[in-house]
Amino acid sequence: MRSPAPIDIHAHFYPEAYLRLVAEEGDRHGIGCVWNEGELPVIDIGAVSMPIERRYYDLQARLESMDRQGVSVHALSLTQPMVYWAPATLAKRLSELFNDACMDAYKAYPTRFAGLAMLPMNAPDLALAELDRIVGRPGICGIYMGTRIGDLELSDPSLFPVYEAIEDVGFAVFLHPIRVMEPQRLRKFYLTNLIGNPTETVVAASHLMFGGVLDRFPDLTFCLPHAGGSLPYLIGRITHGWKVRPECRHLDNPPDTYLRRFHYDTISHSHAALEHLVSLVGADRVVMGSDFCFDMSCRRPVEFVGRSAGLTEAEKSLILSGNARRLLAM
Repeated sequence: MRSPAPIDIHAHFYPEAYLRLVAEEGDRHGIGCVWNEGELPVIDIGAVSMPIERRYYDLQARLESMDRQGVSVHALSLTQPMVYWAPATLAKRLSELFNDACMDAYKAYPTRFAGLAMLPMNAPDLALAELDRIVGRPGICGIYMGTRIGDLELSDPSLFPVYEAIEDVGFAVFLHPIRVMEPQRLRKFYLTNLIGNPTETVVAASHLMFGGVLDRFPDLTFCLPHAGGSLPYLIGRITHGWKVRPECRHLDNPPDTYLRRFHYDTISHSHAALEHLVSLVGADRVVMGSDFCFDMSCRRPVEFVGRSAGLTEAEKSLILSGNARRLLAM
C-alpha cells in the first residue's frame, strides 16, 4: 500500500557546517565532535559517543535511502545535542547554520526536503530574532524543540514570548527528548532510549497541559515523538489525578480533553499501539515518522503504516501524507 508522496516528519539531519562548528567550539562546553580525514564524524555527549553515519549529512545518500523506503519527503530535524548546551551566541550560530542548511537542502531538492528550524530557546530574545529571520524563507515549515530547554521545563514563563511569536506565524512545534531523568540509572540495557525518551515526552506534555501553555496559546500545535511516548497510556491516570489531587485542580479542563491538542508520530514499533493511539486521538492527529536513521528507527515506515490492519485506507492516507501536509503547509 502506498500513499501519494509519503512524508516522514521525524528524520534527523546533521549539516556538515553544524558538525564543524561543534568540533571547533564544543569541547569547552562539554560537547565534542571529532571528524578526522577519511573517517565518519563522532559526537561526544558526556559519556556517550555517537558515530554519525553518512546519511545524516550527505543528501545524496539520504535520497537513496528514502527511495528504498518509499518516502517522498523528509522534514529535516536536528537531534542530540541540539543547541541549548551552548552559550547564547554560540547557540544562535548553531541554529543559523542548521536552518540555512535546511534551506539549502530545500533549494537543491524542493520536492524532497523541508526544514524544522532550530531556535536558541535558551536565549529567548535571540530565539525571537532567529524566528523573525527565517519566517517566510523557502523550505522552513515548522519549529523543532527539546522536551526541555536546559533545566527549564516547557511551562517556564520565560519561553512564552517565543510561543506567542510561533503561534502568530502559524508554525507547528515538533518536540524531541535530549536528555533524560536519572540517566545513570537508565544507562544499562539502553534504557535511556527505550524508557527514558518516552518518559521525557510525557513529562513535557504534562507541563504544557498543567502549566497552562495549551490554554494560553490555543492555536499553537505541538507534535509529540515516539507515538506520544507514555502519554497515550497514562492519560487515564493523569486525568484521575486531576479529579482527586489539589495540585492539579487549577486546570479548568480535564487532561484527556487536551489529547487532540497534540499531534503524534507513528514510531511505536507496534501495530496494536499505533491503532490504540488512532482510536484515542483520531487519525487526523497522527503523522508518519521513522526516527531516521538511528538503529531505533522504523526502517520501513510506509510499510509499517500500510500493514496496520486496524486502520482504514482513508486513515492510512491521512497518516502517511495528508496530516503532515496540513501541519507543514506544504
